[in-house]
Amino acid sequence: MTHLSVNINKLATLRNARGGNNPDILQAAINIQRFGADGITVHPRPDQRHITYDDVRLLRPLISTEFNIEGNPREAAFVELVLKVKPEQVTLVPDSAGQLTSDHGWDTIEHKAYLQQIIALFKQAGIRTSIFIDPKEELMAHAKETGTDRIELYTEAYARYFNSDKEGAVIAYVKAAEKAKSLGLGINAGHDLDLQNLAYFSQQIPFLDEVSIGHALICDAIYLGLENTVQLYKRCLNRK
Repeated sequence: MTHLSVNINKLATLRNARGGNNPDILQAAINIQRFGADGITVHPRPDQRHITYDDVRLLRPLISTEFNIEGNPREAAFVELVLKVKPEQVTLVPDSAGQLTSDHGWDTIEHKAYLQQIIALFKQAGIRTSIFIDPKEELMAHAKETGTDRIELYTEAYARYFNSDKEGAVIAYVKAAEKAKSLGLGINAGHDLDLQNLAYFSQQIPFLDEVSIGHALICDAIYLGLENTVQLYKRCLNRK
């Protein structure tokens, strides 16, 4: 079964827009797990414009499912935070400084040596590793050589073209996922997945381990309610 990890960055953005502690992201994380999510994802950035490093430390003892921390490992403070907090999974993302949102994956050929070193550091600490990657078959063998446990497919292109040509939009992801699976890699996916496109994506890659969804899920929760929304996303993943 594919797991749903809910990214709570947008809740922190809302909190920070006004100051104070409303919404309370610690209570939200507890509730989201109670509502059926299989994990909580956070992506702290150097400017701490949404999730802060303090948030991550406070969240750790409240996570009874799985804790996934995303971020750029070239930031020394990020590496230090992950090694101290020890989440179940760290997802390495090649963000630029000040980047609004993630928009590309690792080139596992060009950055292989670097990834091998940083992944080894996390794995020595007992943390499962995943790397954010574009859906290109030729990158998968090199991803395997980095030592990562999983890859996370960057799904923005799939979401962009889903409404006009869903079969064409998903084919590169299916091929990349099948290649990764044949190499023994676990497969995650995320970015712009929503209630309209998630079920089809999951059906085409039935061995998908996990999806990480934040922006769309939190937006849907405004209209549908948080508990109901988590359940709706879970149903999409169960619709095989």
